[in-house]
Amino acid sequence: MTTKKLFSPAKLGNLTLQNHIVMAPMTRSRALGNVPGPLEAEYYAQRATAGLIVTEGTSPSANGLGYARIPGLFTPEQVAGWKLVTDAVHAKGGHIFVQLMHTGRISHPLNMAADAEIVAPSAIAAAGDMWTDQQQMQPQPTPRELTTAEVKEVVQEYINSAKLAVEAGFDGVEIHAANGYLIDQFLNPKSNQRTDEYGGSFENRARFVLEIAQGMVAAIGAERVGIRVSPYGAFNDVAPTFDDIDALYLHLAAELQKLNLVYLHIVNHESMGAPAVPASIIAGLREKFTNTLILSGGYDVDRAEADLQSGRADLVAFGRAFIANPDLVARLEQGAELTQPDPSTFYAPGPEGFHQGYTDYPALATAQA
Repeated sequence: MTTKKLFSPAKLGNLTLQNHIVMAPMTRSRALGNVPGPLEAEYYAQRATAGLIVTEGTSPSANGLGYARIPGLFTPEQVAGWKLVTDAVHAKGGHIFVQLMHTGRISHPLNMAADAEIVAPSAIAAAGDMWTDQQQMQPQPTPRELTTAEVKEVVQEYINSAKLAVEAGFDGVEIHAANGYLIDQFLNPKSNQRTDEYGGSFENRARFVLEIAQGMVAAIGAERVGIRVSPYGAFNDVAPTFDDIDALYLHLAAELQKLNLVYLHIVNHESMGAPAVPASIIAGLREKFTNTLILSGGYDVDRAEADLQSGRADLVAFGRAFIANPDLVARLEQGAELTQPDPSTFYAPGPEGFHQGYTDYPALATAQA
């Protein structure tokens, strides 16, 4: 097979990546006590042949731990746990960014510490239920609306967490501004009905994330800060379309470029049932944001290669295929058959333990043997 661009080295800011393949962030719910450990280190190290790994969503504060068993990055114990992960990935020659994700209203008290609370831009409950280990599926409660002063405090929580990410050895941070979590709740008028400087116009709704990005750039450097967005996304009860959606995202891209963020990661959930992100919007974002552009959403090798060759994308992210194929890069390059993942262990251990459906998928050579 001729060498494809997909498998050739790539530049990302100051980093040289092994290839143009990104392992997309995926919640796996294996962090007991919200602290990652040796099992997470093994999982990510197994997948270190990706050009860039972006971790599962990791909360910058106790209030953002809305799911069962997701990790945080705001305590010394969490920094130490993540240091195990970054050391393991770097030992294999990989690069890794942590995705900072505050769940906002997508939450349940049973998944949180007793002194934590569910907060959001507005006191509007998200439709749907949330898994809890104690009582299984439970309705998502109405969150408490953040005051203007508290919004500014949450901005600082993100910035502090970014500093801890560098301390933990991460190559950088991805701001999770997608999929209906806290930042996306501010961007979306269905979940943001504020009347202060963080609500109303698209410029106001974008203020929260831009203040986070600006603060992180000042704290750890623009070459260490990326962002993920999901225009037209429908996850977690946000409106997939609204009147100023295109203007909002074009504004965001232009402002993020001014901050010189290292990458913009656009997720298109068309393959999972959401409205497609129009090609014109991706082209418009590409025009406004001229640093590295990562595209994700239902890619195979041929489509990834085509988008890289055309310049539509600089890097391409793969998600679920990485769950069951720790050596996904080698399999894609060889045209080998991919193992299919078991959805029942995406967010929970199998009967044999937390490793099942997590670190026990074999690499190709082992599987063939």
